[in-house]
Amino acid sequence: MQEKLADYRNNTGRQPYMQTKSTQNHIIERMWPEVNNRVNYPLKGALNHLVDQEELNLEDNITRYCVSTLTCQVAKIGLDQMVQSWHAHRIQGKGIPDQLAHGGCPKRLPADLLPEATDAADGYHQEVGSSLTRVSLFGRNPFATVEHQTAAEQEFARNYADIAELFERAIHNEPAPFQNGIKDLIGIVRRYV
Repeated sequence: MQEKLADYRNNTGRQPYMQTKSTQNHIIERMWPEVNNRVNYPLKGALNHLVDQEELNLEDNITRYCVSTLTCQVAKIGLDQMVQSWHAHRIQGKGIPDQLAHGGCPKRLPADLLPEATDAADGYHQEVGSSLTRVSLFGRNPFATVEHQTAAEQEFARNYADIAELFERAIHNEPAPFQNGIKDLIGIVRRYV
């Protein structure tokens, strides 16, 4: 897509992308270890503990669905915080991303030039002959009706009004609220399925 949209860039004198060794990663790419340490590893540790204690059966579809659903929601909170933090920090020699973007993007692309991810991946496979790793489901939605799913989600939300607290506690070495949230969600979903 970067190649296809190269003519729409502000600086067409530069290549639309560069393939480099990982030692030459861009600043933002070097943040992945930070994302892992501040978001992924605390949540993964909490989940691994439940598996090790045989409190989660990841062979069970409902368990997998609940683990995936809640963990993605909680991780998104952490990722959103990381993005806000990144946008507010100073990049040496450049400035602060939020301030640099204040005037908006100098060039806007029409939405029809930006396909959905699956369409872009299909196009890549057709044109390049190579394929990308596709997102796979980790637990299928077990609900028979939208009404049952909505009722389960509402019950969980009454018990866990602020899931940001689950994230905050997990990253401060208090995984029990997140772990309890997972187990409670499993119980709630089982009642509605």
